[in-house]
Amino acid sequence: MLYKNPLQLLIATILSAQCTDVRVNKVTPLLFSRYQKPEDFADADIDELQRLIHSTGFYRNKAKSIKGATHKISTEFNGRVPHTMEELLTLPGVARKTANVVLGTGFGISAGIVVDTHVFRLSHRMGLVEGKTPEQVEKQLLNLIPKKYWIEFSHILIYHGRKVCSARNPQCNTCVVKHQCPKIGIDLSKVKQQ
Repeated sequence: MLYKNPLQLLIATILSAQCTDVRVNKVTPLLFSRYQKPEDFADADIDELQRLIHSTGFYRNKAKSIKGATHKISTEFNGRVPHTMEELLTLPGVARKTANVVLGTGFGISAGIVVDTHVFRLSHRMGLVEGKTPEQVEKQLLNLIPKKYWIEFSHILIYHGRKVCSARNPQCNTCVVKHQCPKIGIDLSKVKQQ
């Protein structure tokens, strides 16, 4: 996603729910030119905000979350995006995934591991976890991956999941880590169903 500061990263991450980064990147340039500060978003006309983010899907909920989060940032955090997990989780529309993105990518703070659809899928496909929810998967990964790699781990798995190990058509024959993947010896038709 394209962003210039932690506020833009927070907004873009909220917009990315059930949406591609490509779509978010088409919406954010105009959005970020209209609104620069938390107060700008908090005071934005809800109909205009919804119109600007409409193509990202779930635009009503996302607009409500953006307005709520930026209002709280403006009124309770002196206009600065909080940089602790506990504080970020108090913002409307922010759960652990979003908080981990903002902390890791925006502030360089390793507080957890981002578990998006790629990380969730690949962690299972590679036999690293058995958790049924993103929260369970994150907890299992935190026990497996050394803390100094938490931020980078998510980025690597997300990139690998997009470019090589896709859900429908994993490119196992050209995968550079196939020798470490426990699923490589399993019938690929089963792997594709996961």
